[in-house]
Amino acid sequence: MKQRPRIYYTATQRELMWDRWQKGDNLHQIAQLFDRHHPSIQRILMQTGGIRPPSRSRSVLALTLAEREEISRGLATGQSLRSIAQLLGRSPSTVSREVKRNGGIKDYRSAGADSSAWDRALRP
Repeated sequence: MKQRPRIYYTATQRELMWDRWQKGDNLHQIAQLFDRHHPSIQRILMQTGGIRPPSRSRSVLALTLAEREEISRGLATGQSLRSIAQLLGRSPSTVSREVKRNGGIKDYRSAGADSSAWDRALRP
């Protein structure tokens, strides 16, 4: 028996699954959209008990991408961590931890730091 290759659903496909599930479609109907068997859809929907998970959002306390870009620009121009923190209105320890956890003064990149922050925020 030939196995189908494992499929990894994109965020858009998962949204479509949840939309169809909320409209009342059964697992077989949803699976037909993706040319898969219903257990592959069931696995995704039942991970959260059949209830759509809330969309991810940042805490108001977390650094934003704009703040991370400001940190990156400040480091590139040779500003101290304290002066960058003062410019952002953040604690110097916040900026220091951000830089240390994302490559240090020489290798800090705002886009990579932001992406890593989203990944680290996931819960097991």
